[in-house]
Amino acid sequence: MNADAQRKRAVGHILLFAAGLLVLTAISAGSVHLVNKAREDSRSVQRTLEVENQLSVVQLQLRRAESAQRGYLATLRPDFRRDFEQAMSELTPALTRLSQLISDNPVQRQLINEMMPLYDQRIEEFRTTMELARSQRMNDAAKIVREGIGRDTMKHIDDLAGRMRAEEDRLFTERTTNADRSQALAASITGIGSGFVVVLAGIAIFLVRRSSRARDVADAKLRDSHLNLEATIDERTADLREANDEIQRFAYIVSHDLRSPLVNIMGFTSELEELRGDIFKRIAALSRAQSAVPATAENATDTAEPELQGADKQLSEDFSEALEFIKSSIGKMDRLISAILNLTREGRREFEPVAIDTKELIEGIVTTVAHQAAEAQAEIRIEALPNIVSDRLALEQIFSNLIDNALKYLKTGVPGEISVRGRTKLGFAIFEISDNGRGIDPKDHQRIFDLFRRAGTQDKPGQGIGLAHVRALVRRLGGTMSVASELHQGSTFTITLPINWSANRNTRI
Repeated sequence: MNADAQRKRAVGHILLFAAGLLVLTAISAGSVHLVNKAREDSRSVQRTLEVENQLSVVQLQLRRAESAQRGYLATLRPDFRRDFEQAMSELTPALTRLSQLISDNPVQRQLINEMMPLYDQRIEEFRTTMELARSQRMNDAAKIVREGIGRDTMKHIDDLAGRMRAEEDRLFTERTTNADRSQALAASITGIGSGFVVVLAGIAIFLVRRSSRARDVADAKLRDSHLNLEATIDERTADLREANDEIQRFAYIVSHDLRSPLVNIMGFTSELEELRGDIFKRIAALSRAQSAVPATAENATDTAEPELQGADKQLSEDFSEALEFIKSSIGKMDRLISAILNLTREGRREFEPVAIDTKELIEGIVTTVAHQAAEAQAEIRIEALPNIVSDRLALEQIFSNLIDNALKYLKTGVPGEISVRGRTKLGFAIFEISDNGRGIDPKDHQRIFDLFRRAGTQDKPGQGIGLAHVRALVRRLGGTMSVASELHQGSTFTITLPINWSANRNTRI
């Protein structure tokens, strides 16, 4: 599967997940809304039942008060009066509660407002007749009862109560229907949501299984590729090691064979230098013979430098200059051949990891260059350094070269400041060698690590091998090397090495 297909599949999964989440959110919100509505409808139904019940309580207490009044009028027994007072004490809270329950219904509020004066009138009639009976005015009390005003009031109250019940019955039917509808919708949405969840779960399982199969196939391909890659790397490594060994052998043979003709050139150059005196003596003698000038006393000996004139003198000087140029070039070539031989020998050397006190090692190096540092008026500071396990000789060569370069390329007339510091990070030791010297142009940062390449003013001896050798050693030790520098701003060389370099990392590549 290519990258575009993987990206499209990932986008499809994300869109499907977002759609499912959106639908589930809508279903959940709808379910919550309908459940709350059903609960509210249920409370409304319950309140309707409570209104009817409270209305029955009011009528019951009024009937109790009426019965107690009649019993008291007939017998004047105190227990009937107590029953009447108890009925009155329960009637008032019942009326108050009824008024509260119907406060949100304009129809019921109108009916209760018509009913309340009738209740007051009926209760006042009860109290008046009972008070007349208690004061032995039975005829007046009986007259009030016979007039039938109370019966008309009671009938009117019953009629209003019936209308209130009819209203509550209507509300009960309406609210029950609404509650049933809300519960049915909530159940439907819950069912749909459950079904959708099941569908999403099925799709998710399908996608997971398909992704799992694709991942298994990709893992199998990756394992095969990894095995093939390891085999290819091993093969290429072996080829590279063989080619490197061949290059080293070739460099060693070439360097060794170059030295033989170089020795011959050096020998014949020495002979030419010795013959120079005889050649120019003869030239001087021939010149004197032609000019009939006798040899002077100081020219009489064979070992004395012949006195030449004019063109012969210029020829002698040119000959000497040519010999010096040849000798200088031979010396430079000899040093280059020696450096190449040293590099090939170093490439064949097997590194031996040992525990190294890096501060002690660098202090020893600083001691060997103390005279150079004193001449350059340079101070070398060694800060805290981490100890590592590595090849001691390789580390000596690395730090010796870098410290020597730092001393060599200090600015003239400026006291040198060189510091060596280190730290650890993620299993590696990081060393920094800083100076306040000439600095290196950023465009030459890579050039200085190339073999036989140098940067800046070439006023110091060298073959352009040191830093290339140092970087090769660092790489063989499993590390990296870099430089940070600006012209006239000094340089900082950073070396990163494994803290615990093991023998199995030893390589001659």
